Amino acid sequence: MEARLPLQDNPVAAAFVRRLVSADKTLAESGLPTSTQELVKIRASQINGCGFCVDMHTKEAARAGESAVRLNLVAAWREATVFTEAERAALELTEQGTRLADAAGGVTDEAWANAAKHYNEDQLAALVSLIALINAFNRLNVIIRQPAGHYEPGMFD
Repeated sequence: MEARLPLQDNPVAAAFVRRLVSADKTLAESGLPTSTQELVKIRASQINGCGFCVDMHTKEAARAGESAVRLNLVAAWREATVFTEAERAALELTEQGTRLADAAGGVTDEAWANAAKHYNEDQLAALVSLIALINAFNRLNVIIRQPAGHYEPGMFD
């Protein structure tokens, strides 16, 4: 399987991706816990069916010390006992922010208030931005059918 459009070879796509990566680096330094960031990226990528991002972020999370049990339970986080209340709030916000078209009201006040209980304003700004960013990456990769399975941790560092 090959991507419909090789992002690195097209100057427009490559410039766009560089800017997305730059935004991701800003968020990585935001104070939002790295484990939370990876869980958010994994969950949004699962919902959006982005195999490339699921592959990448599960491997990056493992490299950062995330356990296999937690990684295997991200898709079933509601029933899992291995996530903190803060992580659960972030995952709920991620799901609602990713499935905007599925709910006429968008993100509920309850989901927002729950996240606000666990994260300060800067962390909330990072969380919201991260949800938007990973959804952009997912859509880009899904549209071009970016193949999954070959990502090596740190390959884009």
